Amino acid sequence: MAAVAAAHGIPFVCVPAGTRNHFALDVGVDRNDVIGALDAFTDGVERQIDMAEVNGRIFLNNVSLGIYGDAVRRPAYRDAKVRTLLETAAEVLGPSAKAPALRLADDLGREHSHLAVVLVSNNPYALDRPLAQGTRPTLDTGQLGIVVLDVPGDGPLPPGRAWSAPRMEVSAPAPVQAGVDGEAVDLSPPLRFTIRPAALRVRISSRHPGTSPSARPHLPGLPPPAQQSQG
Repeated sequence: MAAVAAAHGIPFVCVPAGTRNHFALDVGVDRNDVIGALDAFTDGVERQIDMAEVNGRIFLNNVSLGIYGDAVRRPAYRDAKVRTLLETAAEVLGPSAKAPALRLADDLGREHSHLAVVLVSNNPYALDRPLAQGTRPTLDTGQLGIVVLDVPGDGPLPPGRAWSAPRMEVSAPAPVQAGVDGEAVDLSPPLRFTIRPAALRVRISSRHPGTSPSARPHLPGLPPPAQQSQG
């Protein structure tokens, strides 16, 4: 629906249900007020946010490759996410494991060819804020968020790295199993990721926060996180 709204230049209203819960949190919708979210149609605040795409396929949250991309397509995943992820990780990272054959270059130009996890998000996640990890402070930076985790002990590079960029490419010798906004899909290589700045108009109920949890400590009138934790 978001892709259709963007294509026609009409506002998108996010109702927090199912896979939209993650996006709702970051865009500032109160996920405990599903009915109230509908007020955005008549009493909403509008702004423009970015969208991202991989090989022409739109995503609002993220694309996961590697462990998660494998786990999300398993029948047990919906009912036992953590257990399925652990089982998949053991298969990918174990002594007889074969990690997905993914290759990419990071922001320093270093090649990564033994990757356990690749996460590409529509705007970067707040990885340095313990109380708001897993959320994105804003959705209008015009940047992809990129996090990679190499197979431990497999090569000279540090085990993980995070950076941002407007575009990124992942190569592979065969179609890649991926989770695109939580949906299991196969993507044909090379995987070309790009950001689409200010591509989507969104409306949010004026009664809802309108900002991500990881952005709220920076609002005017509130002390920074370090001060909030004192006393």
